[in-house]
Amino acid sequence: MEETNKYSILIVDDDGLNTEALKQILNTEYIIYTVNSGKEAIEMAEMFSPDIILLDIIMPEMDGYAVLAALKSSIKTKNTPVIFITGLVSDDEEEKGLDLGAVDYITKPFSLTNVRLRVKKQVEILNQLRAVERLSLIDQLTDLPNRRSFEGRLSTEWARAMREKSSISILFIDADKFKNYNDTYGHQQGDVALQTLAKIFNETLKRPGDFTARWGGEEFIILLPNTDYHGAIEVAEHIRLNVEESKIPCTDGQGEKITVSIGINTLGHKRDDTVENFILGADMALYTAKEKGRNRVYHIHDDPKRPT
Repeated sequence: MEETNKYSILIVDDDGLNTEALKQILNTEYIIYTVNSGKEAIEMAEMFSPDIILLDIIMPEMDGYAVLAALKSSIKTKNTPVIFITGLVSDDEEEKGLDLGAVDYITKPFSLTNVRLRVKKQVEILNQLRAVERLSLIDQLTDLPNRRSFEGRLSTEWARAMREKSSISILFIDADKFKNYNDTYGHQQGDVALQTLAKIFNETLKRPGDFTARWGGEEFIILLPNTDYHGAIEVAEHIRLNVEESKIPCTDGQGEKITVSIGINTLGHKRDDTVENFILGADMALYTAKEKGRNRVYHIHDDPKRPT
């Protein structure tokens, strides 16, 4: 496993010998952070978002139970799995920790094998959870992010644009007369068309921050951070032209054409808009593009009826 793909573990123990022993057991497979107090544990967890926390219970000033309660009360750390490392072995102590949200216990004195196996178990659970999470954010047909994923990304980029007073644009894209295409060539060929469009969008976009998602049906949406009116128009025209010049592969070896209409909205220096209105503006622009004949780009700011 490459260094950048390693899971990270935060070890919290006021006994330096225990900390060093755990570090020696785990540091070849994981990125290790260590602290020796509850307060430092909370600060470190907030700062570095470790994948797993190994937490001692008996510590001065703030014990492990208090630390766990604090971690569970934070949005950022509430889902981080915590394994207690403790010499307390009574059923009551274990039940108390589990009730607070600990996922496992490792009792002192601990063995190398026991520590490795219990941490490995949590890593396997994390892998499963993250795989499920990824599936919930990906459109299975096109392998693009789905609407839910886009809304999360837009929220982040919107906040950044507001904070930095930068431009941000979105493109609403619709495959023209897609129902007719499906009726003519069949739904399987329609799926191939959507997959081809997704590939064209990704190949056209050059910046790593640009974000393409399937909105639903034959509609797609693209987020362009730090992109003004002119930049958005240019990107949209490139996409429209690339689609127009491409052929959708067919089982008979022939290729069929398809076109797209694109609606655009840009948030510039005006700061009194909302995310909902931002998306609605692009949707309205898309409607206008289709109304004007399809296979064209239209920016909502070009609407003479739209107040400035």
